[in-house]
Amino acid sequence: MVSCHHILKLSILVFTIKSPKSWNFPMKNHHSLMLLCISMLVICQNLGNVEGRYHFHKKLKGKTSNRVSPAYAPTPEDHISQPPDYPPPVPSDPSYAPAPSDVSDPGNSTGDCIFDVRSFGAVGDGDNDDTAAFRAAWKEACQVESGVVWVPSDGTFMITSTIFSGPCKSGLVFRVDGVLMPPNGPDCWPKSDSSKQWLVFYRLDDMTLTGTGTIEGNGQKWWDLPCKPHKGPGGSTLPGPCESPALIRFFMSSNLVVTGLRIRNSPKFHMKFDGCRGVLIDKLSISSPKLSPNTDGIHIENTKSVGIYNSVIGNGDDCISIGTGCSDVDIEAVTCGPSHGISIGSLGVQNSRACVSNITVRNAIIKDSDNGLRIKTWQGGSGSVTGIWFENIQMENVRNCVIVDQYYCLSKACRNQTSAVYLTDVTYRNIKGTYDVRSPPIHFACSDSVACTNITMSEVELLPYEGVLVDDPFCWNAYGIQETLTIPPIDCLQEGMPRSLAENSLYDC
Repeated sequence: MVSCHHILKLSILVFTIKSPKSWNFPMKNHHSLMLLCISMLVICQNLGNVEGRYHFHKKLKGKTSNRVSPAYAPTPEDHISQPPDYPPPVPSDPSYAPAPSDVSDPGNSTGDCIFDVRSFGAVGDGDNDDTAAFRAAWKEACQVESGVVWVPSDGTFMITSTIFSGPCKSGLVFRVDGVLMPPNGPDCWPKSDSSKQWLVFYRLDDMTLTGTGTIEGNGQKWWDLPCKPHKGPGGSTLPGPCESPALIRFFMSSNLVVTGLRIRNSPKFHMKFDGCRGVLIDKLSISSPKLSPNTDGIHIENTKSVGIYNSVIGNGDDCISIGTGCSDVDIEAVTCGPSHGISIGSLGVQNSRACVSNITVRNAIIKDSDNGLRIKTWQGGSGSVTGIWFENIQMENVRNCVIVDQYYCLSKACRNQTSAVYLTDVTYRNIKGTYDVRSPPIHFACSDSVACTNITMSEVELLPYEGVLVDDPFCWNAYGIQETLTIPPIDCLQEGMPRSLAENSLYDC
């Protein structure tokens, strides 16, 4: 189908091919031609509006959508915005989240709710173990309304692996204005401490982690372990055990706010949410080197009602990874890269059931990354991924800009299996920019036995970062529609629905 955009170009070309003085007919005919061109554009626009009004997708039973379609693709200068007026139901009073100025100098406060860790014996010289002081300050703050555990700005505080548990009084704030860090590497890690996690916030409600300071992960010595990928002799990987701690973990908690902090150099995941409900993340800076292994920026699983806004993430793995059991996740104004992109998955490992629904990513920038927008599942899984919306995404030198991989495997020993996680109702709208020519920019590798359905492509324009050759997309057992012409053309996307697809309890969630 020829778009109104093409008609506009054609009209301008016809009208400007020669000056009016060189035409051999009266000027009034020239005016008539100009009116004809304008009329063509008006009619075309109206037809486009009618097309848009009557187009619809097959929806899952009981599913509704109230998504708003912004009219622009972000640029590096305008990608930071305020959280929208329509986030999912995150903390009961999101406006409570303290900005850096709200508790800007707790040391000057005479209130009874500020608990300075130095008052409990913390030294803050980066060498002494301040764990006991932090635990004592937490214990006191937990027992009062709107208590604040304060890490002052003029210190570097080292603590060992600690679980800060609730329940606590509402409005608890853990405020880091200085530097907070774990022991420096596995050799300094206490043998009695868990090597899987460092800071854990457990069974809390209405709690905020904020500040103007830095949470420093001291990850380098963990990344250099010979059991990490390509760190052994000759670039090999030696057998483990090779556990490394996630830097910050929220577990079985609700109504959480994380804002304002710099989080750097985690040994593994920088921040992880597991079994939580109601999470608001805003204005974070997360960073680690491009080759640091398994350093996901934000990982969520079994977590519902999440908003992630106005954050900059660069690391050695996924900027944001979404695991099973997640729904109602809204991601906006995130700059990602270098990284492995924004990922849903991996899902269905070891024949497990995975359920992910209602995920929105919009007004984001992904740059210098191995992947852009990725959905990855293992063979043999069950469940479904549905209601996924990617909109207004700017790509800059990204390999695999748009990728669905239902053959995800970490070795060459994975065998073909007949069941799979069912992927349906996925929209890519206004995805533009440049791709790394080592891989095709669009890759839909769907399961042999369970096709991907209802994929929608609209205003997708991806050009090579270097060179002029545009790679053809790859599709396997993928069904959907092109609402507009795409660059490169995605002629391999099949129309309609597969004949073999039937209702199956394996896909229920």
